[in-house]
Amino acid sequence: MHPSNESVALCRDVNASVIPSGTHVTLQKGEVAHIAQALGGSYTVIVNGNMFRIEGKDADALGREVGGLPEACVKKAATREELEAQVWSQLKTCYDPEIPVNIVDLGLIYDCHLSELSPGGYKAEIKMTLTAPGCGMGPTLKADVENKLLCLDGVAEAHADLVWDPPWSREMMSEAARLELGMM
Repeated sequence: MHPSNESVALCRDVNASVIPSGTHVTLQKGEVAHIAQALGGSYTVIVNGNMFRIEGKDADALGREVGGLPEACVKKAATREELEAQVWSQLKTCYDPEIPVNIVDLGLIYDCHLSELSPGGYKAEIKMTLTAPGCGMGPTLKADVENKLLCLDGVAEAHADLVWDPPWSREMMSEAARLELGMM
């Protein structure tokens, strides 16, 4: 879902992360939240002029239904190649909370490797970056990547490593991302 431009009163107290610092805070029941972005199962809201990220598991605080697992989490991959495709699909459900483009199309994923584990399953190892090294949302995005990959049947371990070399630039974005953001 793209920007909704909807304002709602919070139905309950809810944990949120301040954007871009990543500081954890509690937004209070009754505060008015303007939903600026609802993508990838999380919400970017503006409350009293400040921007916050609310996890999808807390969607009820916004009067929204908490979603179920994405289809890719339910269907077991028959082959390593199919699992790799599911991993990339899951990565495309992770969004920068300030930019309405997924982290794959933003060019934030540098490497994705699956290692077979004994007695079964795979470890997904991701090298990723951020649009700015000082962004406090790094730990939140890293955890989002790991959690979404762990929901895949076949991924027993997931580790995302934040790297800074090469530095991210706009040229790393896909053509679709540049079009979405009007940068063509």
